[in-house]
Amino acid sequence: MKLQCDVEVVNRMLPTFGMKSRGKGTRAVLSIGKHSDKTSQRSSIYMMICTAKDRAGSKYKLKDNIEKFFTWFVEEGKATADANSLKSFLSAARLADRGSDTSSLPLSTLTPVRARDVEQPKKKLTIVSKKDYPLTSNFPYSLEQLQVSYCKLSRVDMRMLSLKALRKLDLSNNHIKKLPATIGDLGCLSELILHNNHLEAFSEALCLSTLQRTLQLLDLSQNRLQSLPAQFCQLRELVNLNLDDNELVRLPFHIGRLTRLRFLSAAHNQLAVLPGDFRKLSLENLDLFGNPFIQSNPLDHTMQLTFPLPLQELATRAVANLRIPYGPHLIPAHLCRDLEVAKTCDCGRVCVSFYIKTAVSMNLHKVSQTVVLVDDMGGTDAPVQQHFCSLSCYSEFLDNSLQRGIR
Repeated sequence: MKLQCDVEVVNRMLPTFGMKSRGKGTRAVLSIGKHSDKTSQRSSIYMMICTAKDRAGSKYKLKDNIEKFFTWFVEEGKATADANSLKSFLSAARLADRGSDTSSLPLSTLTPVRARDVEQPKKKLTIVSKKDYPLTSNFPYSLEQLQVSYCKLSRVDMRMLSLKALRKLDLSNNHIKKLPATIGDLGCLSELILHNNHLEAFSEALCLSTLQRTLQLLDLSQNRLQSLPAQFCQLRELVNLNLDDNELVRLPFHIGRLTRLRFLSAAHNQLAVLPGDFRKLSLENLDLFGNPFIQSNPLDHTMQLTFPLPLQELATRAVANLRIPYGPHLIPAHLCRDLEVAKTCDCGRVCVSFYIKTAVSMNLHKVSQTVVLVDDMGGTDAPVQQHFCSLSCYSEFLDNSLQRGIR
């Protein structure tokens, strides 16, 4: 019977000499088995502790040699080791201490252990060359940080997705075209770096996975993304988002829902205008340099209105304005999708599929403490979409703009 764990062996005489133990365990393998006494030539039950410094192990006779068993954490389910293995080990040690019959116990042979059995669990691994990439062996199960770069990977290795303790995954500078939805099963992942790959999409499934609760940093720079799904804004724990050097023609409609976002970079894309929800952001640093932003003019508009409004538009507006609960179990799924991208008019009411749209200029310092210049002319203004639910709302907006002077 063996147990891999962290062990601290303390000399009980230390307090007598005014000394304290260092209070830090070391990786060890505990074994319970039979060993022959040299004096009596009889076999007794011993516990052997093997560490990296003492792989041959130190043996301790168990019979009548254990003062007390501390089992509170085991009984309350708070043990950090495998609970079943720990319970079995403690049970065997208790029987041996009492001198009970241990013939039914799966006793171990008390032999020295291998070096790898007592190594500290590896937390961090960096691979930056294809020749160093493991082809026949698995990644250490205990990894919390993994970087695999410059290995010409065309897809994510499924072995990486079994690393349940992984907090940071860096797959930058590869040839990855598609992300598996199972990345969302990495329940501790807080940093995902995919810089300089061949990604063409970021799936809805990833946005709706456990990454919603864990992901804080996402680097998608230097890929081939043209758009992000509406569900992207479900990643509400995001603090740092890098979208530089893609082919994005628009940012997510509800980007303002990323309330924790503090660092946003979307330089060198194909953005012509920012979504209206952009006004809700509260950033520390913003970089939108090198995008072909249009020159905003409130007189230039797109009209998607019919008179009278269709019944479906009136109904969906009522659901949104009155905040009536809805879902696919109550209304058709396509209406749910429409409501997810409902626009808010200047008057505060909602419009869904019928509206008037224009772009107005906004100084980006309104949403960020630090702003990288938008263009070579030193500007920090960018066009932001604005929607109106009716002609009267748009007319009122134009009147106010003309009074202030159209910019």
